[in-house]
Formats: sequence, C-alpha cells, structure tokens
Amino acid sequence: MSKTNGAIAPSSGHSPFVRVALPPPASFHSFPSTSLFSSSSGSSPYVTDPNYGRRPGQQQQQQQSQREITAGEEGTAPAGAKLTEPRGQTLEEMYSAPENTLEIEVREPRTQEYGRNMYTDYEIMCRTNIPAFRVRYSSVRRRYSDFEAFRDILERESTRVNIPPLPGKVFSGRFSDEVIEARREGLERFLQIVAGHPLLQTGSKVLCPFLQDPSWSPKNY
Repeated sequence: MSKTNGAIAPSSGHSPFVRVALPPPASFHSFPSTSLFSSSSGSSPYVTDPNYGRRPGQQQQQQQSQREITAGEEGTAPAGAKLTEPRGQTLEEMYSAPENTLEIEVREPRTQEYGRNMYTDYEIMCRTNIPAFRVRYSSVRRRYSDFEAFRDILERESTRVNIPPLPGKVFSGRFSDEVIEARREGLERFLQIVAGHPLLQTGSKVLCPFLQDPSWSPKNY
C-alpha cells in the first residue's frame, strides 16, 4: 500500500478519498450551563425580576441601600445617610383653618336721612381666629365720622405706631356712586392696615370694640 499526500492509492483496495482527522469528542463540561441560577452571583440570567428568590428581609435591605446610594450620587444627601420618607398631611391638617387669619371687609354702603341731613354708613365685616379679637365673626355698621373719631383715639393711645390717613372728605357729589365706592375702598384699606398691626392688636383698647361692638361710641374713650 502506497500513500500520496495523505491519500490511499486505488491499488490498495481502500477508498480513494482523503482521510480527515475528527475533533476529539466534546466534554459535557464544555456546554453552557442551563441552570437558572449562576454559581458565582446567585442570580439567574433568565429571570428579569432582581428580587426573585430573595427573602423579604433581603429585598427591603437592598432597596434601602439603593436609595442611600442614589441620594449620595445626586448630592441630595451625604453618601451613606439614611433617608426618611416625607410625611403627608392628615385630613385634619388639610381642612383646618390656617393660623392667624384676619379678614376685614368694608361693604354694603347705605345712604340714610337724619332729619334734614344725609349720611352714608358702611358695614364692617371681620372674620378672624386671632385670640386678641373677642369673636371670630362680627358685622357692625359705621359712618365716616365714626372712622374719624376712631383714628383720633388710635393716635392718642398708640404713640409708637404710625396711623395711616383716612380718605379725604368730599364736599360736592359725596352721595354719588363713584364717590361712595372710592371712599369704601379707602376705608377698607385703612382698617386692614390698623387691624393687622400686631402692636395695635395687643395694645389698643379701641380697636376690637370699633370692629366688633355694635354699641361702640367714641364717648367711652
């Protein structure tokens, strides 16, 4: 039997085809593992939920650690600092009245005749929860001359407070709608300033009666 370039000659009675060496048989250890969990990380490449197979305590601990790392990376808290969830408002806090509210409104001007004279008075509505005031809601009527007397008393008893001026007097057309509305707005601004002053709230003896007492009279001061 003669060989030529790795082929067996036809005279030998064997196949004329080239003999090719086969690779060694594959080992079972060379195939990729079909296990759901990797031996190194303990997690499965086929399971998308990172918390699969973890006990509840491990899951909560991992979530807390992730929040701490994220806070440290974003600069919202020092690295390693534990964050607490913000506390939401209760129903009582959401619907309770805010602290130290004071609402003053001058409204409903009404022109009346007094003998041969005429005058316009105004309704003063006061709504508050400040303890310095006697009642939470009140409604009284005052005329412009009452406002003048009230301001004079405030200046005498409150020397440390600068009392704002009243809207000026009008001698012609004072009962027209435009003049009455302009005076109403000026009187409302005046009361909102003096009633909202903390020194007058606690130190004035005439403030609360003027705003809330229907029988108020300047002769008592």
